[in-house]
Amino acid sequence: MISRRHFLSTSLGALTVTSLPAIEPIKRPGKSRMQLGVAAYSFREYFQWMRDKEQKPKSDRKPWSITDFVDWCADNNVPGAELTSYFFPPDVNEAYLLELKRHCYLRGVQIAGTAVGNNFALPKGDKLNEQIAYTKKWIDHAATMGAPHIRVFAGAKEKSMSEEEAVANCLEAYQECLDYAGKKGVFLGLENHGGIVALPDNLVKMVQAAKSPWAGINLDSGNFHTADPYADLAKIAPYAVNVQLKMEIKREGAKEAEPSDVKRLLQILRDANYQGWFTLEFETKEDPFVKVPEICDMLRPLLAS
Repeated sequence: MISRRHFLSTSLGALTVTSLPAIEPIKRPGKSRMQLGVAAYSFREYFQWMRDKEQKPKSDRKPWSITDFVDWCADNNVPGAELTSYFFPPDVNEAYLLELKRHCYLRGVQIAGTAVGNNFALPKGDKLNEQIAYTKKWIDHAATMGAPHIRVFAGAKEKSMSEEEAVANCLEAYQECLDYAGKKGVFLGLENHGGIVALPDNLVKMVQAAKSPWAGINLDSGNFHTADPYADLAKIAPYAVNVQLKMEIKREGAKEAEPSDVKRLLQILRDANYQGWFTLEFETKEDPFVKVPEICDMLRPLLAS
């Protein structure tokens, strides 16, 4: 594990790849190939549970369980479901997870992964320890239900912290969780989700610093708000262990978002020889029950080509 003192004495921006015990870009034999998935977050306003609290579903629809989302994937010919942790009931236990695993198998839906909304960039202490414990709990849950990947966040630093301290704390927490995840066979994809990994170089260096074959990047196509998001996505694509598609991007300084160039994104991933899930995380304002099937129909031939 990289020492905390090393990061506190060295600016992240000044670090070079060669100064870290770097992991290499992921090398995969054969040709790039991708499978279609949909994230439960695409239907976030319709679940019964949202981060352990009951919510009233939008448009007076019947409240969804995570099992209802699996059924939607099966009924709409979607091979993979990202079962986001936010929408599980607060009393989730092993029996629930095993029944969910059984249901997915019988409906012919693969569990592409799950996700937690953690923050590893907090000061040392109880709050950071709680984030680590929560992530480990979901590593256990992922292993029980057969989810191969968890999307995790680096987080944003508090005003009282330096960036170096936030980075050091994040890496130490990420490494601890990776050591635990590796024993369970679960990847932890660090997402380009703002905060201390808002820029691609910082994110790559952090993943390279992780000493685990279960480390990688959860590439979210809509989360770089830089002058050239596609060039920045190309920098992180060689380390991707999971991909999430957003239908919009927003460049630095732009007043409005623009539609995602899906073909360009797919070419970036093919150039990196990415093989794995290509999961839609629908966030725009249209009705997901109308738009998500349309987007899936658009994606199928593109993924197959």
